[in-house]
Amino acid sequence: MSIVLVSPRNPLNIGAAARAMSNFGFGDLRLVNAYDVAFQEAKSAVNAGWVLQETRNFASLPEALSDCSYVVGATGVTARDPQVPLHRLEQAAPDLHEASRYGRVALVFGSEKHGLSREDISYCHRLLHIPTRPAHDSMNLGQAVAICLYELVRAEPEALQEGDRPVAASTETLDLLHDRLFTVLKHSGYVNRTVAGSVEIKLRQLLRRLAPNAEDATLLLGMVRQISLVLENDALREKCRQEWQDAPPD
Repeated sequence: MSIVLVSPRNPLNIGAAARAMSNFGFGDLRLVNAYDVAFQEAKSAVNAGWVLQETRNFASLPEALSDCSYVVGATGVTARDPQVPLHRLEQAAPDLHEASRYGRVALVFGSEKHGLSREDISYCHRLLHIPTRPAHDSMNLGQAVAICLYELVRAEPEALQEGDRPVAASTETLDLLHDRLFTVLKHSGYVNRTVAGSVEIKLRQLLRRLAPNAEDATLLLGMVRQISLVLENDALREKCRQEWQDAPPD
């Protein structure tokens, strides 16, 4: 499992998150557009743990999630997006364990100041929240990471059933499918400039709700690629139309 911190600015929070990961046995910490001074201070701290030494800083959230097949964002209840399911931490933990059987899972935390943006949330399959007092639902970043990881360890099933398990599509594959399908929608006239931004986010969320496995996602990519070729080539479009027009009935 990967822990992803989006735009962290406080070295103490980065260090606290890394320490909690080491406490509970998680080793893959990824930062997105981290404040460089904070990142370097955290890494150079006395007794900096093995987690920080391996930490990577990415320029964007899609890059950080490219090899992940299931993404859960941690957020307060007031920041929820109705398009993305929201569960309490103890309800979400078993789903995270189940998803980890099929591919890499990422747990994403927003910045100390703003939390997760709507665009950040659009890359998530699910959202979770820690059941805090409603009047004060924001938590310190390091503490939130520690509480989530404790619950994940506590909820870990004693044994996993063996068997054939389909490999889930990675975030990189879903993003590629999203980009190509969105291009087709623009070229077909389904999307206009006025609503393009909203449709782009809704499409990303739709693909994550559908959660295709790797094989299905590859099949869909092939379909979308062919549709795109036909839209851009009049001769090819006419050839395909003629082929089916001349075909004998079933």
